[in-house]
Amino acid sequence: MTTLDNRPNTALLVVDVQNGVVEGAHERDAVVANIGTLVDRARAAGTAVVWVQHNDEELVAGGEKWAYVPELKRLESEPLVQKEYGDSFEATELEDILAARGIGRLVVAGAQTDMCIRSTLHGALARGYDATLVADAHTTEDLSSFGAPPPALVVAHTNLYWKFQTAPGRTAGIVTTEEADFTAPAG
Repeated sequence: MTTLDNRPNTALLVVDVQNGVVEGAHERDAVVANIGTLVDRARAAGTAVVWVQHNDEELVAGGEKWAYVPELKRLESEPLVQKEYGDSFEATELEDILAARGIGRLVVAGAQTDMCIRSTLHGALARGYDATLVADAHTTEDLSSFGAPPPALVVAHTNLYWKFQTAPGRTAGIVTTEEADFTAPAG
């Protein structure tokens, strides 16, 4: 159960599913389809969907690489958080957006597994949120030429690692797209 007072609500946090981030990502189409399913299910349950979009020298605001993939459509009423760091909370208005909506539980999906997803999960847990990773709805590119394991192993290791995360008064863990339940109460 979240350690944040008066935060019983849940949000689906969709992180950096941008053209330039996922263009060569592991199982890109399946992951994007799963995220689309999660978005549809969250909306149907009345759960907030919050979108995060990375900005840097390669993902220049307004550019094609910066844009979200065409398969995913954000509703105008859904918040869009612009960020420059791996952790979606760092130097952004994400915390204010979540607080205003009474959100204490995050269901996280997106890219990249070994960068922004891990950073955001840790940032959420450290700030008092319950943070659940959707095991089949995150991905990364192949960074093995830099010494990283192949992307399938990065995804698998992150799922294993997050499955056993704990913190006082907070929950973490993983679910699949099929198991994600947006009607369940937080905690």
